[in-house]
Amino acid sequence: MSPSALCARLKELDTQWFAITDHNSMANCPAYAAVARKAGLYFSWGVEIQTVEEIHLLAYFDDPRGAQAFDQELYQSLLPIENDPDFFGDQVIIDENENILRVESRALINSSIWDITTAVQQVLAFGGLAVPAHIDAEVNSIISQLGFLPPSPDFEILGITARLNLPEYLQQHPELADKAFLRASDAHYLSDLKQGSCTMRVQEATVQEILWAARKLDGRYINNDT
Repeated sequence: MSPSALCARLKELDTQWFAITDHNSMANCPAYAAVARKAGLYFSWGVEIQTVEEIHLLAYFDDPRGAQAFDQELYQSLLPIENDPDFFGDQVIIDENENILRVESRALINSSIWDITTAVQQVLAFGGLAVPAHIDAEVNSIISQLGFLPPSPDFEILGITARLNLPEYLQQHPELADKAFLRASDAHYLSDLKQGSCTMRVQEATVQEILWAARKLDGRYINNDT
């Protein structure tokens, strides 16, 4: 999943726009952004936040400066627990040429001290878009952790797993019928990339456009057919 290998595979799959959503960190986004730009791909800064409830929340940003400022706040919200590289592996930060810049010692696998409401407020404060990740997953989803989708924070877009049968899922959860959905690969290996994506009709590759596509504004849309 190096930047060059990832971008080459995305071009093979005719994927034009992607985000990196590492766990509790955006430290590697600059490298992927640089390689994506050279490859002619659209890139959004992203992160998968693990809240104190152990809910996974995706956050997407257009402005790198806002994203980096948010990332600093998120890092400060993580418990100061050291990573165990023998168990979890080394947490390396790389440049666009895949040189290791440093190794992150704080355990990024742990939760932030933010609850789901605070996490969303922080994302919005730095100009981002918050989307609950893989809501149909049996662990670390907002529904698996809480047992339901709370009325607040109010989410217009919900993330779903790569292979979810969405019509069947909505029959089981009719309360979600008015929501928009964002299917993602959640890829950890290059071979995972083909298994989940969505098609959007937007005017430009921005998170604001994702929100407008969710609202089907002026012909925009999100299509989650697999």
